[in-house]
Formats: sequence, structure tokens, C-alpha cells
Amino acid sequence: MRIQPINDRLLIEPIFENDVSDGGIYIPPSAKETPMRGRVEFVGEGGYLESGQFRKTQLKVGDEVLYGRYAGSEISIGGKGYLILVESDIFGIVTEDE
Repeated sequence: MRIQPINDRLLIEPIFENDVSDGGIYIPPSAKETPMRGRVEFVGEGGYLESGQFRKTQLKVGDEVLYGRYAGSEISIGGKGYLILVESDIFGIVTEDE
């Protein structure tokens, strides 16, 4: 199955942190915090502003992004968890230092 978000929505694959702490202690899934970092898998084409102008989505597939802790709606595709959220829920794009 494939999901194509519409308007200014994005399909995000959350990036989970390691299962073991720096000290070597196993962290079970129930104790982990909700991830706030993910990879853009699919993007909608954009949406209309209040002025009526169409604005294209600024993000692209493959971008690594930061988003709000409780942003979006969780869905499962092929047993894998994803989020569908609105582009305005994205705080920023993660880039490597130069």
C-alpha cells in the first residue's frame, strides 16, 4: 500500500533513538519518549493561503525534519509506523554541519 498526502500534508517516518543508553542500559519501547525527528517519505503538492494564493510545499522527500511532540496522526503501513502531518507542524530541517 502507498499513501500520497494531499495539499500541504506530509508522510513522515519517525527516527527512533538507540535502544541502549550511553551507559549500556536497555531502554524498553514503553519508556522511550515520542520521537520528534523524522524523514519525509511523501509530500503533498501544497496548499492555498488565506489570500487565495497557492503555495508549493517547501520540503522534499528525504529531508530530515524536527516536529512537535504531539503533532500529526499516527498510521501504520505494512506494519511500519508513520505520521501524517501538516507542513506548518515542521519546526525545521536537520542539516549536517560544514
